[in-house]
Amino acid sequence: MAQPLTLPGVILSLKPEASSKRPKLLPGCRSIRYIDKSSRSAISTGPDMKLSKMVPHPETDVTNLLLIRHGATPPNEQRPFILQGCGINPSLSESGQKQAAALGQFLSSTSPIHHVYCSPMIRARETAEAICEPLGLTPQEVAEIHECDVGLWEGKSWDIIMQEFPEAYDAFIHDPYQNRYEGGESYGDVLNRTEPAIQSLLDRHLGETIVVVAHNVVNRVYLARVLGLEISKAKDLAQTNTGINLIRYQQGETKVITMNSIFHLNGIPH
Repeated sequence: MAQPLTLPGVILSLKPEASSKRPKLLPGCRSIRYIDKSSRSAISTGPDMKLSKMVPHPETDVTNLLLIRHGATPPNEQRPFILQGCGINPSLSESGQKQAAALGQFLSSTSPIHHVYCSPMIRARETAEAICEPLGLTPQEVAEIHECDVGLWEGKSWDIIMQEFPEAYDAFIHDPYQNRYEGGESYGDVLNRTEPAIQSLLDRHLGETIVVVAHNVVNRVYLARVLGLEISKAKDLAQTNTGINLIRYQQGETKVITMNSIFHLNGIPH
């Protein structure tokens, strides 16, 4: 089988024969997207690749959505990892500011971005402002896409949660779509809150490319929905701080083109 072509955060590979094994994921790559042989020559994979080659200007019946997780915050960088839901509302860390600035410069190289939307939480707003600065835009807040309410587990590590809430932890890990963070939301709750808001933006901006800066759980449950996965499997989808997901909406059909691209973070801790 041919060697896979790579883009940041995704593997592009020639579609294998039924009897062939799937290509292994490379370091930094989160998923595989198969392409037809005829597409191979049209894909740029070198270090000078620009996002504009990933995001062509949309036709009048297409919306390009760049769904992005906010830059890093101090709780994101804490070890052991602690849960940061909607009850903790910090600014970006120094690393997060660098990530957001690099993201803004990277996105300014793409085809025109027409609108930038964000969660009302500080970390998302600051990331959106960094995106808007080189574009000359102003971020617009969407209240429904704030991060998941993790309830009593806010600010706790998973080890502490397992000790203090063993039954609720087991139930949540088994099925986070139905079972809630203790005192908070389930994945199903988050999807029901956020999907209509995102769909409204897709319908409103046909023929345009838009950015939505949201959060880890928000992005994962929406991506799981678009990919046709069980929403409980959303916990297995990686979303790096400032990772870019390219989603294409056309004639009622939504497709994930690229997931968790972090090409812009070259040399920046993440």
